Formats: sequence, structure tokens, C-alpha cells
Amino acid sequence: MKEQGASRDLTWVVALAACFWGTSALMREPLAQVLDAATIVMWEHLVLVLLLLPWLLPALRRWAQAPPRVRVGAIIIGAGSSALATTLFTAAFRLGDPITPQILQKLQPLIAILLAALILGERLRPRFWWFAVPALVGAWLMTFADPFSVAIGDAEAALLALGAATLWGAGTVLGRLVDGHLGPRDTLALRFGFGLPAAAVIVLVSGAGWAMPLKQVPMLLLLALVPGALALALYYVGLRRTAASRATLAELMFPVTSVLVGVTFLDTQLTWSRWLGVAIVVISVTGLVLHEARSRRTSVVQEASAASLT
Repeated sequence: MKEQGASRDLTWVVALAACFWGTSALMREPLAQVLDAATIVMWEHLVLVLLLLPWLLPALRRWAQAPPRVRVGAIIIGAGSSALATTLFTAAFRLGDPITPQILQKLQPLIAILLAALILGERLRPRFWWFAVPALVGAWLMTFADPFSVAIGDAEAALLALGAATLWGAGTVLGRLVDGHLGPRDTLALRFGFGLPAAAVIVLVSGAGWAMPLKQVPMLLLLALVPGALALALYYVGLRRTAASRATLAELMFPVTSVLVGVTFLDTQLTWSRWLGVAIVVISVTGLVLHEARSRRTSVVQEASAASLT
């Protein structure tokens, strides 16, 4: 008999959301060339808070009645995984190429899998690694032009991107925790509700400018609405029925899409090893999605405390 919840698995929705995230370079990279990262992120959060304002006040009331770890988790998602992580990620564009900052988040699965075991009690069957190991190898190949001779030339950009990956990995796990108690709509509203004041503090502390030039507003709105609101709305719907360990692998479709966007629209050239990495990640994530949807024994076992979130 198929395990409970496997037929309702929405790993594919998380992967679709990650594809929308991968389009962000089209807007974020040109904005990062003329504006401070903190400024972009603050205005991005302001647009999203205004959009979600009808949901934010009810969400705050339900948040205030939630268990303490859910309240803390929502604050960390907003201040850390949204405001600070996106600021680090955007800053990396100014220092590196349009693709590398996005695909360096390949370490996110390792962080999220560890946290999912510690916080949510998820247990991994050996078959999970049939998909995880190739996906991580593919992500490594995508990151470096010469994967067997890695230089430290772009260390600063890499550290910024890896910092973002760490915060996003925590956000995947805590997002499942908060989403399980409050639902996707409240989680989305709280993410940006707590993220906006954190983003404003980052602008203040960093000394970044507050002004948004009028000619950059259309690009900012597109950034906030597509890889922002639309992608995250899909993400939290999918995450509610997807174990965090599976979700974080599905999120590797983010760097895959980033590579394709960079090659198609940003005139970026890829080596054969990077193309091989793209193919491996696509095959691994697709295989994981199909396996979880059809298998009688899923690759991630959710303990009672985690399963009860859904």
C-alpha cells in the first residue's frame, strides 16, 4: 500500500516555483548594477507588503496565537531567509557573473536536510541519496567552469551567495514548520511582513540609499511580482505537502533555470561540464518528483511530529 501522503506529494509544485525564481537574474542583475543591494531588497519587500496587506493583519493575529517555535520561525524566515539572504544574494551580482551567485546555492540541500532531521524529525531512506548525490554533483559541475581546478578568485561573491544559501536552507525547513501551522497564505504574508522592517534596518546600518529612481520601478515591480509573489505563493502551497528534504532538492531547478536564462538572455557562455551539470540536475530532480508521486515507499519518512504539520 502506498504510504500516506505520497499520492498528495507536491514536489513538482516546489520545482515549478524554483523555475520562477530562476528568472530573477533578468531583473536583479541590471538593478544591482545601478542600486545598492539593500535598497533593491527594501523596495522589493515594500511592494510585496502592500500587495499582501489585506492578508497581513489577520496573519499577525494568528501568528500571535501560534506556538512559540512557530512565532520564532516566522521571524527568522522574514528577517533572515527573506531580507538578509536576498540582500546577500543581490550584492553577489555586483561582484560576480549573472549565473554563479545563483547556482552556488547548491549547498542549500545539505543544510536543509540536516535541519529537517533536527527540527522536523524527517528520516531519509537510502534511496533518497540515489537522487541527492547526483543532484549535488550536477550542481558542482554547474558552478565552476573547470570543476577539477577551482580557484578562489571570486571568493567574496561566493561567500555572499553561500551565506544566502545557508539562510534559504533554514527557510525551507522553518517554512514547512510555519506553513504546517498557519497555512501558505499566512506564511507568505508574514515572510514579507517581518522582512520589510528587517530590510529597512539593513539599509540604515549599511548606509545604502533609500531612493528608487522612477525609471527602475517597472523592473522592480516585475522582480517583486514574478520571482517574488508568484513563485513564493506556489512554493508555500507545494511545501505544505512536500517533505523539506525533498523540497530542497526540487529547489535545484532554480540554478538550472538561472543557467538557461543566463545563456539565452544574458549572453553567458557555458563549458561542457556546466552543461553536463544542468542535465544531471534536471534528470535527478525529475526522477525524484516521479518517484515520490508513484512509489509505494517514498524516500523520506516523516515522523509523527512532522507528518502532523500537514
